[in-house]
Amino acid sequence: MQGDFAIRVTADLFWTGLMVCLPVLGITMLVGLVVSVLQVVTQIQEMSLSFVPKLVAAGLAVIAFGPWMLRTLCRFTVSLWSQIPSLL
Repeated sequence: MQGDFAIRVTADLFWTGLMVCLPVLGITMLVGLVVSVLQVVTQIQEMSLSFVPKLVAAGLAVIAFGPWMLRTLCRFTVSLWSQIPSLL
């Protein structure tokens, strides 16, 4: 029973981590793709041009999705803590 519990908790951990990171990573990847296409079209190869928009997009995504991310992490933590008595 303990092995099944550990596997289930680990799977939930990875799934929750993926769901929490997905909005920020997706938006950053999309902005990076747009900036890269823009750099190829205009032939401007400036490193800060590719870094700054991704940084701003990641910050805005954290601001926009932050409350949802925090609620998801809190829900996961509460579920972990509520499962402790079943281990004893």
